[in-house]
Amino acid sequence: MEFDWLLAMLSPETVPGTTPGEGGGAGAEAIPRQRMLYLRLREAVLAGRLPAGTRLPASRSLAATLGIARNTVLFAYEQLVAEGCLVADRQGTCVAPLPAPCAARPAAVAATNAPGLAERAALAVRREPARDAEALPFSPGVPDLGAFPFRSWRACLERAWRDAGWRQLGYAAHGGDALLREALAGHLTSVRGLAVAAGQIVVTSGTQAALDLCARLLADHGDTAWAENPGYLAARVAFGLAGLRVHDVPVDAQGMAPEEDDWGRHRPRLIMVTPSHQYPSGRVMPLSRRLALIERAREVGAWIIEDDYDSEFRRAGPAPPALFGLQPDAPVVYAGTFSKTLYPGLRLGYLVLPQTIAADFVHAAALATRAGQGIEQRALADFIRRGHYTTHLRRMRARYNGRQAALRSAMQRVFGQDVELSGGEAGLHLVMRLPDAVADVAVAQRAAVLGLGVRALSAYARPPVRCNGLVLGYGNLDEDNVAEAVRRLALAVGG
Repeated sequence: MEFDWLLAMLSPETVPGTTPGEGGGAGAEAIPRQRMLYLRLREAVLAGRLPAGTRLPASRSLAATLGIARNTVLFAYEQLVAEGCLVADRQGTCVAPLPAPCAARPAAVAATNAPGLAERAALAVRREPARDAEALPFSPGVPDLGAFPFRSWRACLERAWRDAGWRQLGYAAHGGDALLREALAGHLTSVRGLAVAAGQIVVTSGTQAALDLCARLLADHGDTAWAENPGYLAARVAFGLAGLRVHDVPVDAQGMAPEEDDWGRHRPRLIMVTPSHQYPSGRVMPLSRRLALIERAREVGAWIIEDDYDSEFRRAGPAPPALFGLQPDAPVVYAGTFSKTLYPGLRLGYLVLPQTIAADFVHAAALATRAGQGIEQRALADFIRRGHYTTHLRRMRARYNGRQAALRSAMQRVFGQDVELSGGEAGLHLVMRLPDAVADVAVAQRAAVLGLGVRALSAYARPPVRCNGLVLGYGNLDEDNVAEAVRRLALAVGG
């Protein structure tokens, strides 16, 4: 088989999202050749140009043909095997069986999935549940606020105030500050691999506000919204307050696992999913299931809300590819937040929308709510453009990796080597499984008395799903205090 086409694919101008200035990206010269090879191979597999079962050349042979280092080929092969695009066996590497891609449809056809967005906003009523601001040891979802880069952030705020005009003192621009949307587009393109434009981004007042907008603008009162079970409790709240019927879909070892009965009897309009690090279990959805979910959602006319809440904090290697970027016309809305990467009180998040609905959604969102924080948005744009955000993420990723390792070590010393801990591939928490004889709710109550913010795993689930364990946040757990926190946890578990 001839692989001359791969040689052409290594040209920077042929790699999506690497053209200088496109989507706010950093430019082709910033992308290594191993990343280019990985991107092109993945695109060829997903587009069906490399059918299932196609045997790829040996790494040495391909490296010699392309005139590149063998490690470059090995990186691409290993990453694609990890994502499920390729399969490695004794005979070599071949393309994995995946759901067949469908032909791209005209934008006008895809846009019919979301008719009347602007009209729906007029009758919506926005509500947000109260949040507990207490940050005890083991509280899930709380970052290390003591490590926040105060000096850099203060400087950005001062510049924003110094350059502020009357516009920054009023409501924020529709969709968010233009500079922040441009900065976010560049960040997501270079770091998360999403080739998006600023016009596809809507800045929100956090994840809850983003879910609220999706529930009101992408669905009608009485429609069905799917939620993971166990899953993010606030999503159920947002959907319920918007008048949607919430249907809980069980989670297995590969994330959300809908069955035919779910698709038939509970036809969804919205599907809330956390594929890269299921909350709270930490499961990672494989590529085959991601593609299948997109295809079924397209068939029934549903929108997928992809909450990528903590992909910045992977323990090793790049984050799995987002649902949003897998297919150009996928009915996926991507949600992100700064609550865990910076600080919760900032109250800024964002949605990334398909081109087909972006303009209508921005217009409808402007009718549904009035955004503020114009100064903070301008400061955040400056913070991202100057590289402070990337530097902070890199530093915190290393800190959280060390913190998780310290917690695992302490847990094994106190609870034994067989203690079952999961969910640590990314994020800021671990899940500790408990024996059936030890009720997690009772343990969480005793832990609260001992000054710990641990949460019962069963609190995230609804019948008939049953689970028994503890969600242990370590983002705000100083390594010097790990041993003492684990000692108190052992007292709570022992009763």
